[in-house]
Amino acid sequence: MKSIPERVVERNIALTGQFTRYLLEHPTLFAALPDEFELVLFPQNDPELQLYNLRLWEQFGSEGKPVVLAHLTSTGMELTNHPPKIYVPIAA
Repeated sequence: MKSIPERVVERNIALTGQFTRYLLEHPTLFAALPDEFELVLFPQNDPELQLYNLRLWEQFGSEGKPVVLAHLTSTGMELTNHPPKIYVPIAA
């Protein structure tokens, strides 16, 4: 993978923190997620970060852990008032 633009890393860290805060504010949702999961963020209005995270997921996979996909809307590095859509794919 090519070098990572610093702005992509900063946005990923900020949104991960915001998403974590969201989960802590919604303990029922947090409790429903699998233990030790891999989180993949797909910010709807940030195609650069969305593509980067998809490539990261494809390259490194889940290393045997369940994957949680979070589709969210952000304004820069902050989540909007729209709740994230969370998906936990299951193996068929």
